[in-house]
Amino acid sequence: MAFDEPRCGQPPQRRPWWRGGAVSRPGRPHVYMRPLWRCRACGADWPCQPARLALLVEYRDDRTALLVYLSTLMQEAGDQLAQLNGHTRPPGLTDRFLTWARARGGTPGDSPA
Repeated sequence: MAFDEPRCGQPPQRRPWWRGGAVSRPGRPHVYMRPLWRCRACGADWPCQPARLALLVEYRDDRTALLVYLSTLMQEAGDQLAQLNGHTRPPGLTDRFLTWARARGGTPGDSPA
């Protein structure tokens, strides 16, 4: 048997992601890449949509802790991106890091009078 032939009972070999596969590998975590603050998996501004979903799931019982964590990262990202951008902080960091993570809605009975 030649080395490049698939073995019986094993799935065919998939092409590595860096050789024209999908944009991101399945199961690859969507984490930030310093100092650019882009997602290592998909290349979008971090937190990308998959990262936001994962963070909401991870912090589903403690939204305050999520906001503290994200505000700390926002400060670090702002400092690093400012160094890359001629000491000018990029606009929209609050929306990018915090606005999406705020709790929506309210408790029953909190309707405006």
